[in-house]
Amino acid sequence: MLRVRCLRGGSRGAEAAHYIGSRVRGVFSGWVQRTFQSTQAATASQNTCAADDKATSPVPKDCLVCSYNEWDPLEEVIVGRAENACVPPFSVEVKANTYEKYWGFYQKFGGQSFPKDHLKKAIAEIEEMCNILKGEGVVVKRPDPIDWSVKYKTPDFESTGMYAAMPRDILLVVGNEIIEAPMAWRARFFEYRAYRRLIKDYFNSGAKWTTAPKPTMADELYDQNYPIHSVEDRHKLAAQGKFVTTEFEPCFDAADFIRAGKDIFVQRSQVTNYTGIEWMRRHLAPDYRVHIISFKDPNPMHIDATFNIIGPGLVLSNPDRPCHQIELFKKAGWTVIRPPVPLIPDDHPLWMSSKWLSMNVLMLDEKRVMVDANETSIQKMFEKLGISTIKVNIRHANSLGGGFHCWTCDIRRRGTLQSYFD
Repeated sequence: MLRVRCLRGGSRGAEAAHYIGSRVRGVFSGWVQRTFQSTQAATASQNTCAADDKATSPVPKDCLVCSYNEWDPLEEVIVGRAENACVPPFSVEVKANTYEKYWGFYQKFGGQSFPKDHLKKAIAEIEEMCNILKGEGVVVKRPDPIDWSVKYKTPDFESTGMYAAMPRDILLVVGNEIIEAPMAWRARFFEYRAYRRLIKDYFNSGAKWTTAPKPTMADELYDQNYPIHSVEDRHKLAAQGKFVTTEFEPCFDAADFIRAGKDIFVQRSQVTNYTGIEWMRRHLAPDYRVHIISFKDPNPMHIDATFNIIGPGLVLSNPDRPCHQIELFKKAGWTVIRPPVPLIPDDHPLWMSSKWLSMNVLMLDEKRVMVDANETSIQKMFEKLGISTIKVNIRHANSLGGGFHCWTCDIRRRGTLQSYFD
């Protein structure tokens, strides 16, 4: 197993902190700067990266939940449901996370079902995906079907729901702990209800169960005048560190975090704010280190179609969205792979995502990967790496906003807690 140097502070850590700080200076308060500094200082001061560090596994033997990274042998997984999926209302946070060519779609169909024929095909694709996972020896669990068209109201807003299609967005498994994310879209406020039966079962088996502070999603959480009209606008705002979510209260999507043992990487995005990242950093310390990384991304939302760790010291890095801190990984001995250009046609609807779902793959172990059956270029890339491809067609499921990684949340992988940064 590859062992690489720890991403410590010093000059390299200072460069990363300076880079991100320069993007947000003058926009966010001094508290945000202290968050970066404390994150880097914690990384530098902890001795858990020492060469003689013993791998530990505090998980109870009979606990069904145990996962530390994205590549250990997969034994149990939650796969989402497309049933009853509804288009979210066209609110300010939805507008900021979607492209202009689809705004009319949201304005017309918000609160209603996604196109029925398309949804039917997506459901069939995910059923086949579940069958293939079972054939590979993986236990598959599913969330409960819910009527997402029901309108609900809180003291701060009203909305309809969306779906339980992407468990990766709402659930983060760290060791034997399941963390429910306090997501930023109002249409996803009650999404946790679809997973409660499963989580209670895992809790009864010995797992830890944590729900991050639920945001009120009041108007103050969003920049109500967030100025987005073009890709150029998006690039400019992202470069300035401006996002539709404010620092009013913690919010984050679990899919903005990617795990590598004791080191967890996260991006500030349209749905994940610094307050949410700081909550996670404090919650997981001192056993885990949370590192903030950033990208040249005009619309950051979820890290796994931009930066997808697929093995110890092995990462897929989107060539269209280069990582500003990639030299830190290279200097630490990581192998950085640029995935090929996606092959998905321009006319295929992607209402909630980009074509780069091609790199949103699911590792069944270090030598097996679930990949889109239509993406022959990335299949060849994996084969050159000595990784066998399990080909599954989920084109219609892609339209709902996710690839294989998004559609799943790994509950149990056979492995122990390791540090991959020495």
